[in-house]
Amino acid sequence: MNIALIGYGKMGKTIERLAEERGHRIVLKVDREEIAALTPEALKAAQVAIEFTQPDAAVANIYRCFDAGIPIVCGTTGWYEHKADVDARCKLGGHTLFTASNFSIGVNLLFAINERLAELMNRQPAYREVLIHETHHLQKLDAPSGTAISLAEQIVGRLDRLHAWHAYRHDESVTAGPESKGELPVFSSREDDVPDTDVVKYVSEADELELIHKAYNRTGFATGALMAAEWVVGKRGVFGMKDLLSL
Repeated sequence: MNIALIGYGKMGKTIERLAEERGHRIVLKVDREEIAALTPEALKAAQVAIEFTQPDAAVANIYRCFDAGIPIVCGTTGWYEHKADVDARCKLGGHTLFTASNFSIGVNLLFAINERLAELMNRQPAYREVLIHETHHLQKLDAPSGTAISLAEQIVGRLDRLHAWHAYRHDESVTAGPESKGELPVFSSREDDVPDTDVVKYVSEADELELIHKAYNRTGFATGALMAAEWVVGKRGVFGMKDLLSL
């Protein structure tokens, strides 16, 4: 395939390396400082675009791909308050959008297990404490991460005793008052030189149960994004990893 890379940081460079290993061609590379080069004419040289930039740039980049008539695989998170509008524009215009809070195959298997575990825990009130703790590198701007938010929304949607999730820094204490009752705490840490880690923990008086995923490098994310790009060409609509992996 001919691929346009929107965002040419560490993730973009990893995608480039893996794409070439898989026999694809990178026909356009646009970093944030070069966004003026992201024209419909330039994009039309590509069969698909892969976007990893910043939350404040993602929506405009998606719309540029819609205008150029090419599918876009978007890995940027932190812009999902606009997703309903973006999805509606995609469907109305007959465009193609593939989004994921995390493209790692392992993380998406974690999502499937997280959903099932929450359904089981809904019948186990002894596990009255549940929390999420995500740790990412210092350069990650959004907190909680998109992955942690996805995990939290899955749990809140399946545990009757929870009605919302609430974001905390790793060093904050959960408020014990009524305003926090029924809320799932999501703790975020930003540290230097650590694997990206997501933990879901259930605690009873007798034991603890944890789901943990650690990403040691960007290869898993880049591979998933390329798999999404290969899969989505020729399709129309809004898609995600559940579609790709048949989960």
